[in-house]
Amino acid sequence: MTEILESNLENGLKVLLKPVRTSPVATFWVWYRVGSRNEVPGITGISHWVEHMMFKGTPTLKKGEIMHLINRNGGVDNAFTFTDYTAYYETLPSDRIDLALRIEADRMVNALFDPDEVASERTVIISEREGSENEPRFWLGEDVQAAAYKVHPYHHDTIGWKQDLQMMTRDQLYQHYKTYYVPNNAVIVAAGDFDADEMLKKIKEKFGAIPRGAAPPAMQTVEPPQEAERRVLMRRPGPTQYFHAAYHAPNATDPDFFPMFVLAAVLDGVGGMSVSGHGSPGRSARLYRALIETELATGVDCSFRETLDPGTMDITATARPGVPIKKIERAIFAELEKIAAKRITDEELETVFKQAKVQFVYATDGVMNVGYIMGQMEIVASYKNYATFLADLERVTKADVQRVAQKYFAETNRTVGWFIPTEGAPRKNAKGAQRAKRGVR
Repeated sequence: MTEILESNLENGLKVLLKPVRTSPVATFWVWYRVGSRNEVPGITGISHWVEHMMFKGTPTLKKGEIMHLINRNGGVDNAFTFTDYTAYYETLPSDRIDLALRIEADRMVNALFDPDEVASERTVIISEREGSENEPRFWLGEDVQAAAYKVHPYHHDTIGWKQDLQMMTRDQLYQHYKTYYVPNNAVIVAAGDFDADEMLKKIKEKFGAIPRGAAPPAMQTVEPPQEAERRVLMRRPGPTQYFHAAYHAPNATDPDFFPMFVLAAVLDGVGGMSVSGHGSPGRSARLYRALIETELATGVDCSFRETLDPGTMDITATARPGVPIKKIERAIFAELEKIAAKRITDEELETVFKQAKVQFVYATDGVMNVGYIMGQMEIVASYKNYATFLADLERVTKADVQRVAQKYFAETNRTVGWFIPTEGAPRKNAKGAQRAKRGVR
């Protein structure tokens, strides 16, 4: 496996290069260390809105020209915002990857934030949020998240509160951009068919002259330990009842991270690690057997993501019509109590290792996925985890899994939400629940 080459420019920009010479394709990513984690009440959703504005033009790139240029040259591009980061990428034939460098260097410093475009995009983003609001799971997830965090900015969803989106100004957006879109707060990741020395030279030419910015304000808020179970009861129009439990969980650099990863996989299979996010179906996992095979629920999910600060492990379920939500809750809690009381089996541990290997191989198949996983790991922990991920996972023992289940599945560590439908059902929009879990594009 080709090693990852690390360089640091004088202006503080970190560069990670991984030549992959299997096909004439290359991907170029710029990751900024800014997301909803860096927001305060009044400007929630600002990081995602700034992401939108980065496609609205510079003095040399007109609105819409970025996507047009990438498409005309046989490539794809996109961006997304999550709690801990905002990322932009282009994947192109390797002989045209210079176009990506030109685009990203330009909009790192020259994005326009035209007042008319800000006003137009306000409507787009509010409509995006309102689309999510058609999904009851979005409402429930947002309220559970807000109840689980009292002081930490993981308290709010990446899309932001509607009241903030209605009131935010162009000057606030532009100041956020100038504060966080500086080379010393960014990481460039490139993977694909290129010579590393030549690529680094090109990056220095395009990005090296961009001045280092002032150090962005540090986010130092620490969520205090939860001392009692918290409950959310939501009554709104909807098609059925929904359950959501959030347990405070370790961050990506905590020694408990890998045991918790295995714990989540035993409950629900290994989640996707690639850009697409598609994971194992989990039909042999405990929650599927306890809720789907018994016909208590039509869907169940256990979500645990790598985060910069301590995040949550979220367990959600959709009740079958006529099944009381209390029965769903009892079934889920019974499974969590079992896994804390008795160690998992050798077969379950081996299944997780096999699933994780498959998912990791899939997640590193294709240069775009390589760029994604390298950058995401660097932001929340270190890109060096790319090479050691499977080995670190396979060091987890059955005793480790039982220990973290006992530690994190405590009643005092959870926030529980019920959605009870009232008269009328909203139009379904499955993207809402996915956006709540995976960030916003």
